[in-house]
Amino acid sequence: MKSRFVLRVLLANLAVIAVLVFVVPHLMVSPGPLIAGHRDLESDCFACHTPFVGTPASECIACHKVEQIGRFTTKGVAKTDNVTKAAFHQQLRQVDCIACHGDHAGVLKYRRAAGRFSHAMLQPGLLKQCGTCHSAPTDALHRQVGPDCAACHGQERWKPATFDHARFFVLDRDHNVKCATCHTGQDYKQYTCYGCHEHSRGKIADEHLEEGIRDFENCARCHKSADEHDIRWDGRDGDGFRRSRHD
Repeated sequence: MKSRFVLRVLLANLAVIAVLVFVVPHLMVSPGPLIAGHRDLESDCFACHTPFVGTPASECIACHKVEQIGRFTTKGVAKTDNVTKAAFHQQLRQVDCIACHGDHAGVLKYRRAAGRFSHAMLQPGLLKQCGTCHSAPTDALHRQVGPDCAACHGQERWKPATFDHARFFVLDRDHNVKCATCHTGQDYKQYTCYGCHEHSRGKIADEHLEEGIRDFENCARCHKSADEHDIRWDGRDGDGFRRSRHD
């Protein structure tokens, strides 16, 4: 008899809890208060959530029209700030608001820090237009380079940068100059060593011809640093080199 009574009490409590979850879900299961813009929906969970489904994008875009994001407020007032940066929403491959955005306190308003945003959501034509969303760095190095972010950075992870200049040539105290000294026209796939008084074309030609080297335009192919004794012959035929060794 006692066990039946306990069972009935437990079932009654569960029933009450189940009812309360649907009647006052903001008190029973809410992880925290909403952001300021949604504060008037604090007690109306089903304005955004569908029971046993979650929050479909259709509920979000019922108020936040994709074509107006970054351009107008939800009340239809034209915006004057962040228009360009927010307008990339119109070029997403699919509408999946929850993939990037949360709401309740404890869940980031925009989950950038949690790494939720994926560039794969963008249309291919937008992937190289980094400056439409990201501000250009203002440090000394980035002020010299062009807008080709992909030359050093990947879209899966921004840091660390993938480019290491020492793999090609060590920038010692005599060679740590402005990028444009060697890379003219902001073309960082090309370089020249004839940008300073020490490396004139005539002088370089004389020194290499003495050694029997006729192809000496691609300097970094053999010279990896300013150390004149650190010469790395690659030994490939047909390139003008007469020796195959490492001096």
